[in-house]
Amino acid sequence: MNEKQRRILMTVGGVLICGFSVGLFNFSLFGMDPFQVFAHGVWGKTSMGYGTFYMILNLMMLVVIYFVDRKKIGIGTVINIFLLGYVVQFSSWFFQMLIPDPTLLLRSLALGVGILVISFGAAIYFTGDLGVSTYDAVALVMAEKKVAKFQYCRMGTDLVCTLVGFLFGATVGVGTLVTAFFMGPIIAFFRRTVAEPFRYGRK
Repeated sequence: MNEKQRRILMTVGGVLICGFSVGLFNFSLFGMDPFQVFAHGVWGKTSMGYGTFYMILNLMMLVVIYFVDRKKIGIGTVINIFLLGYVVQFSSWFFQMLIPDPTLLLRSLALGVGILVISFGAAIYFTGDLGVSTYDAVALVMAEKKVAKFQYCRMGTDLVCTLVGFLFGATVGVGTLVTAFFMGPIIAFFRRTVAEPFRYGRK
């Protein structure tokens, strides 16, 4: 398998892993991820449907990313926009069907595993470098512009989204805070130890 094939595999596989793990995260019932908190908070101040608002928000961010760093737009972006929602919907249904009344211990385990798995998936598809979601692109561009290391840029954007969403009335859960503080460093760890060695064929 050459590097181009590995990058395609990493991008498609990584995004699908992320979508599946969001279902696990939702199953934990410990709150939305930071960007969803932001989106729900701002949406609550509008009169439009959430689906319409979320599409407009992503399209606005897509335009900004296009002019700032269009290399971040690619197959990964397309999958995020058109396929990821269905994967999340299926995985959320699957876990709820499998265990309709989870205990607190099981929900806590789902939260921990979900954050690890979504961070792994994100690291894989970020490193594939064939397009990312509009929100993921923000921290990546900041890191490449030398604002700070990626993990700190991601923590910063997650915390800003959480704060803005909370101030606009969205609910912040334990899972939201855990994600905001730990997802960036975990993604950076998986990129360094797994994703980059796989892409470049290093052991």
